[in-house]
Amino acid sequence: MAKDIYHETVKTALIKDGWTITNDPLSLAVGERTVYVDIGAEKLFAAEKGNQRIAVEVKSFIRPSPVQDLENALGQYVLYRGLLEESRQHQDRTLYLAIRDKVYWDFFPEKIAQIAVRSNQLKLLVFDATTEEVVQWIE
Repeated sequence: MAKDIYHETVKTALIKDGWTITNDPLSLAVGERTVYVDIGAEKLFAAEKGNQRIAVEVKSFIRPSPVQDLENALGQYVLYRGLLEESRQHQDRTLYLAIRDKVYWDFFPEKIAQIAVRSNQLKLLVFDATTEEVVQWIE
């Protein structure tokens, strides 16, 4: 299983943002198959707010066609989200698609990306690859 080129960058950004990495990768066993979401993490909030747990799929968007990258990312995101919802162990995790800030600002304002985000209810984690920091969480 190959990791995305920004895998370690996103891990560092999550740690800087106060997250604890719990699974790298997060494995989901389904019948006779196992799939792997790039990162599992959790962040402890004040006791009265409880714990927030996430799963993060990292995508680099480095192909000549960002539409092809989006198609690939959407397929994995939708599959993983469904598997997380069915998993007894991980159903409380919220799935995020991690993308670079440059990709977010250059491609995601386009109508095709906006439709994909809206119709698939994508949650995005936007990161700066240079500073290795989370720039924005998009629900």
